[in-house]
Amino acid sequence: MSRTTPAGTPLGDDFHVYDTTLRDGAQREGISYSVTDKLAVARLLDSVGVGFIEGGWPGAMPKDTEFFARAAAGELNLRHAALVAFGSTRRPGLRPDEDPQVRALVDSQAPVITLVAKADRRHIERALRTGMSEAVAMVGETVAFLVGQGRRVFLDAEHFFDGYAHDPECALRVLSAGVDAGADVVVLCDTNGGQLPLRLAETVQDVVSRTGFRVGIHCQDDTACAVANTVAAVQAGATHVQCTANGYGERTGNADLFSVVGNLVTKLDMPVLPTEALSELTRVSHALAEIANLAPDTHQAYVGTSAFAHKAGLHASAIKVDPELYNHIDPVTVGNGQRVLVTEMAGRASLELKAREFGLDLTGRPETVNSAVRRVKELEARGWSFEAADASLELLLRREASDVDGAEPLPEPPFQLESYRVVLDHRGEDDVVSEATVKVHVAGERVIATAEGNGPVHALDAALRKALSPHLPWLSDVELVDYKVRILTDQHGTDAVTRVLVESRDGKREWTTVGVHGNIVEASWLALCDALVHKAMTQRALTW
Repeated sequence: MSRTTPAGTPLGDDFHVYDTTLRDGAQREGISYSVTDKLAVARLLDSVGVGFIEGGWPGAMPKDTEFFARAAAGELNLRHAALVAFGSTRRPGLRPDEDPQVRALVDSQAPVITLVAKADRRHIERALRTGMSEAVAMVGETVAFLVGQGRRVFLDAEHFFDGYAHDPECALRVLSAGVDAGADVVVLCDTNGGQLPLRLAETVQDVVSRTGFRVGIHCQDDTACAVANTVAAVQAGATHVQCTANGYGERTGNADLFSVVGNLVTKLDMPVLPTEALSELTRVSHALAEIANLAPDTHQAYVGTSAFAHKAGLHASAIKVDPELYNHIDPVTVGNGQRVLVTEMAGRASLELKAREFGLDLTGRPETVNSAVRRVKELEARGWSFEAADASLELLLRREASDVDGAEPLPEPPFQLESYRVVLDHRGEDDVVSEATVKVHVAGERVIATAEGNGPVHALDAALRKALSPHLPWLSDVELVDYKVRILTDQHGTDAVTRVLVESRDGKREWTTVGVHGNIVEASWLALCDALVHKAMTQRALTW
């Protein structure tokens, strides 16, 4: 039998971080894990020291049954976590050993079983269509059977908070039935996500004081309070928290594992994960988003790319003196980093900090800084945006530094444009081709190249590459990975201005550039050129 307790966590079995991404998190709209995905998710969760990983509902979901079979066959070797199978109590009128669902839990070979049971009299009578006595017997007999099979059992008390508010004695009878039969933890579930922190904490504290049971907490996020409710429950006496990675889950989601752990560790000084694991939270969060085929939430607490990003000039001024003045923790603690965003709100401090990120020291160069601030604000007023285009911003700062004081001359770009032309060829209803011709000067030569593409920007990019490739050997490493267009109308009435963001990569890094113009092709050209110029600037072996 595999491990039934966490391994390697500082608090051991005294406090449980329990993850249910593979079962509750998989109920999020748009997520569909394959068995291979589920194994990969479990390995990532184990790598950060989660204590329990709920793998799914064997017997009810074929993929979950296969997952447990492959895990038992040796495809999942957990270093920290114990594997958990989720299922329901026996059905009314059956013995546990007669119920196929209960037998499937045993057959899963999972060392820990979490049973769900309704703890609200109204659900018992209306949904289960049975009485309290039978409901209590279903819990007690199923827990006892599984404990007799050598399993550790947790009991999820579904709809507990609503049930406790409606009929507290009946809700407590369900908990008592589980504990008396051998359940180690009774988990109070805010199943419809309707609780608020203060009232939830009062209920948890009341249950702990009245029963002495070991209590856990499981919160949905329908009031946007799942993380706050979970932390409040811990402060009220819960020693077992159920969460999902990135808050994935049904409807609006569940308590976010990374936010809950971040709060417990950095705010309550509770070492609930192995010490070395905390700095892996950001990486693992983003990796799990990739497996779920969802974009990482940039504004997610602790692990989002914007979690420690500062935009206002006032913030940047304070951060320049001491980063702790505006960061609630050191971002490195959770594997994240501080970012300074440069927009029309930028001041001198913002640009100095941003330049420092680029390896450009503007300390003691007030004329350069002032010129750069004026230039950024002028361009932002015309529709440019640099907060998501660091590469274009770096080029701007280096040009300003070169133009104003000449201390760091900026080499000439690797090519000069003479002209370009783009035409659209409509060859039939489903056959529309763009053709672009570029005339550039590169390495002392005038080069003309023509290429086709499935759109004007694609054709322009192809023609430019065709012209430059013989002279710029590194160009084959560069690929355009994302292209975003936004039409800006607020400052020019009906004369729309187009902003284009181009994201490029070369196998080692990614960078984003921006172009703005009344013509979408010209805006795209400006962004494409900046992308190549920035690559050339960082290509140290290249002689321009």
